[in-house]
Amino acid sequence: MAFKLNEISDNEGARKGRMRIGRGIGSGKGKTGGRGQKGQKAREGVAIKGFEGGQMPLHMRLPKRGFNNPFGKDYAEVNLGMVQKFIDAKKLDAKKDIDHAALKAAGLARGGKDGVRLLAKGELTTKATFTVAGASKGAIEAVEKAGGKVEVIAAKQPEHEKKAARTKANKEAGSKA
Repeated sequence: MAFKLNEISDNEGARKGRMRIGRGIGSGKGKTGGRGQKGQKAREGVAIKGFEGGQMPLHMRLPKRGFNNPFGKDYAEVNLGMVQKFIDAKKLDAKKDIDHAALKAAGLARGGKDGVRLLAKGELTTKATFTVAGASKGAIEAVEKAGGKVEVIAAKQPEHEKKAARTKANKEAGSKA
């Protein structure tokens, strides 16, 4: 039995045509077109996400937790133990100044748009110089104990903090005069 390309077809009933709605009462999907009657949802272009018919919606009933500080600083936190591990693996050069760029290049500092903060977890045995945006007291002591040095650079002060500082200074100057 030879096939002809123009005679190839699907089995009968394999593909069902779509129901044509709104074509008269006799079609079974006429008049309201399967939308029930009246109301907002019978109209076109309605999407009521999260609406629960006047009942308080779920996302409003659930308790809210926490606070997102818009003025909070975003530091990449780096532990001394990990710095030592990277120095031992020769991914970081202890002879050069270790700063945000060097830590990022080594893959140790991720994120941290406001710089790096050095933490004292772990032990540092190599003498190294750090230039960071912040460091804990324990981290500074550990670096100095190993013979190194930590230089904490002042982060750029936001405009609202500068304004508050100026206002305070002006009040103090006014009270002295």
